[in-house]
Amino acid sequence: MQAKHINPFIEAVYELFETMLQGKVERGPIGVTDGGARPSDVLAIIGISGPTRGTVSIGFPTPTALAVVGRILGSPVEQMDDTVSDGVAEVVNIVAGSAKAKLNAGSEQPLDLSLPTVVRGEKYNVQYPSKSVWLEVPFKSELGDFILRVTFETTPK
Repeated sequence: MQAKHINPFIEAVYELFETMLQGKVERGPIGVTDGGARPSDVLAIIGISGPTRGTVSIGFPTPTALAVVGRILGSPVEQMDDTVSDGVAEVVNIVAGSAKAKLNAGSEQPLDLSLPTVVRGEKYNVQYPSKSVWLEVPFKSELGDFILRVTFETTPK
């Protein structure tokens, strides 16, 4: 995993907050994880395929998910429901799509995105391939804390 793979996702989070959420976000230290710990109450996951394959996820505590989706919709959101799940799916789609455009610039073989998947609840486990190594980036914002995770495997040419 190289910085050139994670930086477009970090940039995409900053752009999302500046443009759509009219807010500021602050990145914490980048760490490495095996992806095993349950990161949040609401987890949005999207797959990436092409010459580089991987997965991107954004995990939100419930209050952060409600605040982010409320900001997108322009009105407060009080409870976790399908609207919030759809909004969180759209957030990971926007971040991954923006990063994909940056990673595809000048590439002969563009990357593709899968449809987002959202997992929510108090008790769940997401099983990733056993040797997956994730870069984990915590963020703080006025809407709450959240975690971006990215893992990639580059296919040899």
